[in-house]
Amino acid sequence: MNIEELSKSQLILLTILVNFVTAVATGILTVSLLDEAPATVTQTVNRVVEHTIERVTQQVAPAAIAFTPAPSNQDLVTAALGMSASREVAIYAAKTGTSTPAVSIGTYLSKSRTIATAEQSVLPKEALIEFSDGSYVLASLAQTGRGIAIYGFADDAVLPKMSSPILIHADHLKLGQTALAISTDGSATTGIIARVSDKGVHTTLPDIGVGSATVDLSGNLIGISAGEIPGLLISASTITALLTATSTTATSTVAAS
Repeated sequence: MNIEELSKSQLILLTILVNFVTAVATGILTVSLLDEAPATVTQTVNRVVEHTIERVTQQVAPAAIAFTPAPSNQDLVTAALGMSASREVAIYAAKTGTSTPAVSIGTYLSKSRTIATAEQSVLPKEALIEFSDGSYVLASLAQTGRGIAIYGFADDAVLPKMSSPILIHADHLKLGQTALAISTDGSATTGIIARVSDKGVHTTLPDIGVGSATVDLSGNLIGISAGEIPGLLISASTITALLTATSTTATSTVAAS
């Protein structure tokens, strides 16, 4: 049969057959030559093969890392509650210290070196703050307003080092967004944001206790419970406004003096 009479499919099959036979013949010839070659030549070939395999493995490794599964919802909830618990503090009256029960709980905002809690008549002007690591530091009531109380520390006070939460503005909250909290009795609870109004952030959370913080899945602060209505939070944006006012007042006082 004349090769010019072959169809395209037949030509492709013929090419594959020739390549296959050539590869087999090359492999047999290579093995035969290696058997007859000196030991130094064999070692050199083996090293080339080993280095080639190492390079291929190093190139494949990053691709495998790229397919690492994302954290599950349970992992996010656990991590967020852990961050919230690490920032929770107990507030004692400085006069009595820990000989009497804590008057309230609050949230440590390490970036501003302050404690935020719900405004209450029982809050002392001078307080002893117990941190989650077991340390105690004296603090003073710096500012109150719109249901929030802010405690500040002396400039030379040594405070625990930890990440500070992002204070989420009420306008950035979404209906149905997950809300997580640890109540005053230490139990964890979950809910969602049901509504945002002038009164605050309404959630489906139960009564978590006055001053308890509520966070999102990233551990950022949504708000603090006022304790009046179950599930009603004082927005974190209120805390931001009060911190800004406190900072402005302190700057003005220093400038005036």
